[in-house]
Amino acid sequence: MDVSTMLCVGFFLLQMFMLPLSISSELVTLEQSLGNLSAFPPNFLFGTASSAYQYEGGFMSDGKGLNNWDVYSHKPGNMIADGSNGDIAVDHYHRYLEDIDLMHSLGVNSYRFSISWARILPKGRFGKINEAGINFYNKLIDALLLKGIKPLVTLTHVDFPQELEDRYGSWLSPESQEDFAYFADICFKSFGDRVKYWVTFNEPDFQVKFAYRTGIFPPSRCSWPFGNCTYGDSETEPFIAAHNIILAHIAAVHIYRTKYQETQGGSVGIVLHCFWFEPISNSLADKLAAERARSFTMKWFLDPIIFGRYPPEMQNILGSILPEFSTTEKEKLKKGLDFIGVNHYTSYYVKDCMFSVCEPGTGTSKTEGFWGQSSQKNGIPIGELTDLAWQNVYPQGMEKIVTYLKETYHNIPMIITENGYGEVSKANSTTEEFLYDVKRVEYLAGYLDQLSTAIRKGADVRGYFVWSLLDNFEWNLGYTVRFGLHHVDYKTLKRTPKSSATWYKKFISEHGQAKDQKPGHVQNRPYCY
Repeated sequence: MDVSTMLCVGFFLLQMFMLPLSISSELVTLEQSLGNLSAFPPNFLFGTASSAYQYEGGFMSDGKGLNNWDVYSHKPGNMIADGSNGDIAVDHYHRYLEDIDLMHSLGVNSYRFSISWARILPKGRFGKINEAGINFYNKLIDALLLKGIKPLVTLTHVDFPQELEDRYGSWLSPESQEDFAYFADICFKSFGDRVKYWVTFNEPDFQVKFAYRTGIFPPSRCSWPFGNCTYGDSETEPFIAAHNIILAHIAAVHIYRTKYQETQGGSVGIVLHCFWFEPISNSLADKLAAERARSFTMKWFLDPIIFGRYPPEMQNILGSILPEFSTTEKEKLKKGLDFIGVNHYTSYYVKDCMFSVCEPGTGTSKTEGFWGQSSQKNGIPIGELTDLAWQNVYPQGMEKIVTYLKETYHNIPMIITENGYGEVSKANSTTEEFLYDVKRVEYLAGYLDQLSTAIRKGADVRGYFVWSLLDNFEWNLGYTVRFGLHHVDYKTLKRTPKSSATWYKKFISEHGQAKDQKPGHVQNRPYCY
């Protein structure tokens, strides 16, 4: 009996006796992989993701200017866990060819990275274009394409020139819209002949929360009881910053659609951090609270960009606190993207805090929407606990969030722009333990399984990107948490593939069996000959 026959026999026996599929202690079985891969359409983007500040290093190399994270990470008393910074990060700026070889060895067909705004425009629109920065990204893009890897480019991934903060307060000023539009135009003009997937902002829902409500991201603005900052107003500034980001997004989209899209043939979207919020009970109050949680996070940005107005839940609660769009802005906003980028890692239970008493915490205040989140219900976690307090393993959340977005936004195309599993570096951690990352393999397998379920049900998902290719600088967590498919020795910067890299390579390779299907055809079982 040949291998194909053995696989098919095994598959049908499993169906007949309804035996559960299981993940082995090392790698997901071939049978399970084949069963799930059938849902992914031809030309599906399988890739890995990164960002400029977390990867590049090259702190002040070749004319780059200071960005907000350069300044923040060097300030005494910042909130970075290990006191580190991204001056060197994983030195992607000098090692990008080596890293592209790693991508190529995985068999990915796409790579998501962001552009360092301050590397292109050290002083924003108030200074000259740094041609050395343009040249770096030209070389990176060309090297990717030479290996058959399509670039998906994020214009800004939290970092921006410090000049904009110093001059006018960055996202608290409408001037930020003009600066971002100017930057976007330069990038479209310089790279758009080869870049077909553009993202304007990464996780602005988190950016405004951390920068202007809790103050743990630069410019560290907040007020009590949300945080202890020197300046800021946690009740109003997040909404002002978000409003300017939304209008900056639409300004960039307008430039792309009117000047570049017809000739360059690309698409443009925005990326939101999308938790799945599960009502803690079947009560109407908790179900409405879960919807408020979604409205005060990802829908805060998606509703204006797609429908031209803020979510009704936000309007009803916030009233005049919420900025208003002009009639002209509303018209520009409608259908203001070509795809939704989804960063999904975990899920939470949500309970009502509007009519019930909640302990102070995330979401419970008026300006957050009167909802409380918890990773447990009756002492039982929503999913397997991990080293990270904020991350539980709940693969069903992937199918649920994708299905929700499909139904809410009329099945606008989606790309899973980040999904990954973090492991904390402990005092006694060994390299071997990080290389044998079975938990990450199980996590990725489970979430991809649920993604395939959503696709089978009709969700228009165009790609999936693992966070991340390499261990890297993880913002306030510094280098204490590792998300990479490849281990990085931070002393030597040596890259070593983990078990998850081997698994992901195999997963992508097996998907190649379905590449010759006709568009729209979905297999429900492995090929049998």
